[in-house]
Amino acid sequence: MSHIVGKEAYKKLEERINRFPQGAPPSETLYKILRVLFTQQEAALVAKLPIKPFTIKTASRAWKMNEVVTQKLLEEFARRAILIDAYNPSTGIQEYIMPPPMAGFFEFTLMRTTGEFDQKLISELFYQYMNVEEDFVKDLFWGTETKMGRVFVQEAVLSRENEVQVLDYERASHLLKSASDIAVSMCYCRHKMQHLTGACDAPMDTCMTFSNTARSLIKYGHGRRVEISEALEILQNSYESNLVQCGENVREDITFLCNCCGCCCEAFVAAKKLGMLHPISTTNFLPKLIEESCTGCGKCVKVCPIDAIKLVDYRAPRTDNIRKKAVIDEEICLGCGVCVRNCSKKSLYLAARENRIITPANSVHRIVLQAIEKGQFAELIFDNKALKSHRTMAAILSAVLKMPPIKQALASKQMKSVYLEKLLTKNKGKM
Repeated sequence: MSHIVGKEAYKKLEERINRFPQGAPPSETLYKILRVLFTQQEAALVAKLPIKPFTIKTASRAWKMNEVVTQKLLEEFARRAILIDAYNPSTGIQEYIMPPPMAGFFEFTLMRTTGEFDQKLISELFYQYMNVEEDFVKDLFWGTETKMGRVFVQEAVLSRENEVQVLDYERASHLLKSASDIAVSMCYCRHKMQHLTGACDAPMDTCMTFSNTARSLIKYGHGRRVEISEALEILQNSYESNLVQCGENVREDITFLCNCCGCCCEAFVAAKKLGMLHPISTTNFLPKLIEESCTGCGKCVKVCPIDAIKLVDYRAPRTDNIRKKAVIDEEICLGCGVCVRNCSKKSLYLAARENRIITPANSVHRIVLQAIEKGQFAELIFDNKALKSHRTMAAILSAVLKMPPIKQALASKQMKSVYLEKLLTKNKGKM
């Protein structure tokens, strides 16, 4: 009987995780993962928390505990990187938030090296859940039209013409220079593989977080604070190691920047294994080949993280000579520019894509889009575990009002709210 009651606590936690647009499909492996990370009592408590940022008072009411005990529990969860301590020094507001599994508490688990649990075991469970069962990665990377992450172009290979087209938010260097807090932590993907078949030789300490997430990871020892100069040095070393920069798919207040390899990164491995198109949003560029100078050396094939390049036989014009040349599959190419950087013959260059990639304004905008696309908008805006926050509501409605009419109609239908319908109708005349 106690086993059934205990499993029910994890079931409720699983349901809590899946109220957010980026969830985790149920499975026996997920249950085992949650049992490693949470005790039965902790699972029951976290299951009652809101999906939006919340205060100590909100958690206290949900748990029916006094605020002193509640705060100690919240701090313990933040210490273990299950929650993010979202204290804002500029406003003095103390809030907490439970991040999604990825990019979130799954990854933070392998940033923890304090020996609190068996990291080989959790690595094996993550591998089973993501790389064998596959439902999680399919939902994570292809469950919505709006992607969780996006690729940054390698800035060193941009031509003068390209430079004019690249906006600040598309530059990893600009992101680092404008960040108020930067933390660097161990790469989840390579750390996981280190406990399994072995990781590649790419640098390990390359995952960067910013703002509240960075401050929380630094405060509790899961990340190391770095200054802009060191962050730029890590970025340069990542370029030289042929790593691809992948960050949150937003223009403002980005929370993370990973430096990813093609052999360990969950997104790239899944895309190659499943034969599916872009797991994350691409850059606005595509590599183009100068056939006459391509020698078919294969360097670009070797470094492409997504296997978008192959060598084929090629007969040069007006000759009988057959040699190899590179061919790029533009349907799966990320536009990262790693291949261009490695072409010693300068036979590759970046050209603008025909259609510009649209990036959500901020995290709220992205999450609202994903919620609409998954039919979860009503759950997002009417989270019955949270006290209704006018500030949060205003941010969500503001994001909706910036969307195309079709997305607005879907949001209105899902929320079934007369208030939103009237608001959208009123706003339509002002557009």
